[in-house]
Amino acid sequence: MTRSMSLGTPGSRRRSRALAAIVAGGLFFVACGGGDDGGGSTETAAPEVTEAPATSDAPAPDATELPAPTGTEMVIGMVNTEGGAGGLDFPDIRRFVEASIEYTNEHGGLGNRPVKLETCVVKGSPETSQACAQELVGKGVELIILGLDLFPDYKTYDAAKIPVIGVLPILAPDYTANALFLTGGNATSQAASAAMAKDYFKATSVGIIHADNAGANSTAASLQGALDVAGIKYVTVKGGDNETDAGFQGLMRQATEGNPDVIVSLYSDAGCIGTMRARASLGITTPVITTNICADKDVIDVVGDDATGWYFAGLPEEKDTPQRALLKKLLAPVMGVSEDEVTVAALGLGGLGYTMWNSLIDYGNKMVEEGIEMTGQSLFDYLKTADGLFLFGGETPIKCGSNAKYPAVCSFVFPFAMYKGDGVVGPVDDLEAVTGSALLDSSPYLP
Repeated sequence: MTRSMSLGTPGSRRRSRALAAIVAGGLFFVACGGGDDGGGSTETAAPEVTEAPATSDAPAPDATELPAPTGTEMVIGMVNTEGGAGGLDFPDIRRFVEASIEYTNEHGGLGNRPVKLETCVVKGSPETSQACAQELVGKGVELIILGLDLFPDYKTYDAAKIPVIGVLPILAPDYTANALFLTGGNATSQAASAAMAKDYFKATSVGIIHADNAGANSTAASLQGALDVAGIKYVTVKGGDNETDAGFQGLMRQATEGNPDVIVSLYSDAGCIGTMRARASLGITTPVITTNICADKDVIDVVGDDATGWYFAGLPEEKDTPQRALLKKLLAPVMGVSEDEVTVAALGLGGLGYTMWNSLIDYGNKMVEEGIEMTGQSLFDYLKTADGLFLFGGETPIKCGSNAKYPAVCSFVFPFAMYKGDGVVGPVDDLEAVTGSALLDSSPYLP
């Protein structure tokens, strides 16, 4: 267990849960749902809303009413990391996209064009990413969609004039690449947490707790950069990937020695349970901002009211919508569970792929309705320039390039949830959503 005031060096290889932490504010939760609303009190009085996104007033098209597509076949390439070393294995992203495309080809296609998906698996190395780029270019694809790829070969795609759309940026080059990412990744999610600390809690000091590994260090560096821009002082305490109860208590003691206004915990899985129990056992009432991983039902069922005072980035209110009903219908067979068992927590990172594809379907339908011919390039151009777009589900606004220093990023708005008592996680009182975009403008940690 170490204490540090310096920034960690981002690593190029991340374990599965380290990547999950990077996308902890993953916006696919907006489309899929979050915790149930409920009663209860919070330890902190709520100031004015930080920033609330607009919502789409237009009803989403009912795909079940669309006939099979009649246009020419559209060949799309997909790159995704599977079977890599160190837990770099995300097959559900591909599987969920494949299930969605199968449905798409029966109900309207992509702008009335049936889709043929050519997939290529990378292993978390530049060599495999380059090989996939060359393979897919050779197959004549007109659009590349990225699942999780640490080292996309943008040069090959640019040379072939093939546009690239991904689920989220991972490493620094992604943020400024000639590509579009529907979610914001590490930098934007942690900037939103910094904005939550600054605008909601009026914090002037923060204690940060995280595991001392490459992925967590990278995530912490993004948070620290945003806190610097916000003018918020911070102390960082690093622990092991796995700590004893006494170890987590020690981390909490160190993080709160200076009486910070807010704690930010970047632990996941068992670390969520350990940090929640440690804070409660020590009688600490300082509010904690953490990732939506810690709102997992399995975590809340174990810790119960020890989660009081915890706030979860990227987790909005559960809503029964046509989109959520379609998600259950499509993914239950893929996951091998009943529709009732298709929960946000069960989706994991696969939900990113599902939301990316169905968002593209929404944009394609809108584009064609406006009289624009559907091609890979026209879809890319439309997404890059159009106003009034939302992530699938109609709640999170999409505006690519709205931050000039992050031209590849299309989304900067994040919902937050809180523990509300009696095992219930629900919307934060008097807060709809948060954007950290302003904290990125002069960040010293820009890629």
